[in-house]
Amino acid sequence: MTVTGKTVGENLVNVHTIDHDILRSVDNPYHSEGGLAALFGNLAPEGCVVKQTAVLDEMLRHEGPARIFESEEEATEAIVQGKINKGDVLVIRYEGPQGGPGMREMLTPTSALAGMKLDPHVALITDGRFSGGTKGASIGHVSPEAMQGGPIAVIEEGDIIHIDIPGKTINLQVPEKNISERLKKWSQPEPRITKGYMARYSKMVSSAAEGAVVK
Repeated sequence: MTVTGKTVGENLVNVHTIDHDILRSVDNPYHSEGGLAALFGNLAPEGCVVKQTAVLDEMLRHEGPARIFESEEEATEAIVQGKINKGDVLVIRYEGPQGGPGMREMLTPTSALAGMKLDPHVALITDGRFSGGTKGASIGHVSPEAMQGGPIAVIEEGDIIHIDIPGKTINLQVPEKNISERLKKWSQPEPRITKGYMARYSKMVSSAAEGAVVK
């Protein structure tokens, strides 16, 4: 029931669509699938998210060498200085709910890629998040995040990453044994914020796969 005292269906019973190109029916959708896709694989065991309807056809499937950045600022600097090559897969980590802290938005590096006409050639993967205006193969919410010891934490420069958005997979092309050995050697870095509410949040927040809620 709505504030009119009727249900939504009752409110709209006499409403008709004038332009079916603007208000589409389920029989005539803009896309055969939803705007977002969740990808899973050894790089993101708990999943990650991409706005697939904003990805160019040539980037729906992509394989390339990892370029590792430990923060949004570090990645943005490399992009604007022309240090990114066509085919690269940018990995921005320690920007998740715990690592950011707060799952910072990665709009600046994605905007820089688009501005430099690299979005048809370069993918970006992060445990941070994106805004609704992001375009290109921008894959966020990688879970578990780097600060929680997820596989994204042990990707090395030059590792090959395979992305298959139609197949809903994302994988690090490194033997599972090697990934396990790297994770055993990994140690959590010092938090960026050590005092106040954000420090408390960082210690108590759950994975993005669980909603990044404070427990």
